[in-house]
Amino acid sequence: MSGAAASGSPAPEKICVDAVDVHAFELPTDGPDGKETDGTLEWASTTMVLVRVHADGHNGLGYTYGDVSVASFVTSELAPLIEGRDVTAPPALWHRMGAHIRNAGRPGVGAMARSAVDVALWDLKARLLGLPLVHLLPAYHDRVPVYGSGGFTNYPPDRLADQLTGWVERGIPRVKLKTSREPEQDPGRLTAVRKAIGDEPELFTDANGALGRKEALYWARRFHEEWDVRWLEEPVSSDDPQGLRMLRDRGPDRLEIAAGEYAFTPRDFVDLVEPPAVDCLQADVTRCGGVTGVLEIAGLSATRHLDLSAHCAPAVSAHVFCAVRRLRHLEYFHDHVRFERLVFDGTLSPEGGALRPDTGRPGLGLEVRWADAEPYRRYGARPDRTSPRRRVENR
Repeated sequence: MSGAAASGSPAPEKICVDAVDVHAFELPTDGPDGKETDGTLEWASTTMVLVRVHADGHNGLGYTYGDVSVASFVTSELAPLIEGRDVTAPPALWHRMGAHIRNAGRPGVGAMARSAVDVALWDLKARLLGLPLVHLLPAYHDRVPVYGSGGFTNYPPDRLADQLTGWVERGIPRVKLKTSREPEQDPGRLTAVRKAIGDEPELFTDANGALGRKEALYWARRFHEEWDVRWLEEPVSSDDPQGLRMLRDRGPDRLEIAAGEYAFTPRDFVDLVEPPAVDCLQADVTRCGGVTGVLEIAGLSATRHLDLSAHCAPAVSAHVFCAVRRLRHLEYFHDHVRFERLVFDGTLSPEGGALRPDTGRPGLGLEVRWADAEPYRRYGARPDRTSPRRRVENR
């Protein structure tokens, strides 16, 4: 029994969630003809689902990138579950959400919804304590190295080279392009990029699961031998861990195989590391369960002696992945950087090839620019400026 309880002093009052509001915004791409492509997908826009959790006069925000249905899932399944609950223990609410959505579906939409709410809860707790999120977490680092990422397969050669060169000129020593949509086009694209950036920067590639096993092995060897590529992401689908394992074991020694961005549950990550199917594991904080999910995966990577790389969402990942002991780097993805700069004040810019969390601002250090975001709204309603702490339903 604590001293306070023994002396008859009242227990500290809980701080409970008193409102949740949910929003979704859709931003068109700035690619050629309004589209972007990779090895397996074409898209014309990116959707951000934004969640705010309110308690004791403060609010925390979290977000994910997915279909607008994720916003509806938060509203119908998760918001009622956390309202009135203690905000000071986000992992307890994370566990409660996971148990609740067993039948509704934990992977996919369910995992992304849970991730956004979990990030908002951690952001809220940090704001209540007046701390930057990185100082609330068990941080091993004070910055996260980044690599520039974009290089879409429909970019013409001059735009492709200009984008990757731009990152190098800003001090980012590693850059990535998409490949394998039309493999016969990749030699010319890689030659143009390597000529533009020079020999020193690290060159990464991402096939987005477009290749078969033997085809991927052929290109892995060519990528490394001819263009000194050191990173091949999802050469085959992440649904094929045996194929990833073959490439890891039989590919060039200095070419790393990476995957994990589409892992939603702990079991998904276990399948990639037992036995090892990758040289470097990836995790997306907006898909794998939020901050709490990343902390669990960080333990798995450490015990398997595998580095963990952060997939996208730089405004959140810069804080969260400081708490990853086996941290490798963070994907500084063109679409997400563009979106986050549009809708948030407080985003970070790389310095010396890394993002350093702003320790002068509480939580994630982000504030929504509602007027700038409003033209892109797909779900929810703009909060009342005079009374923001209310539940916002779909219009």
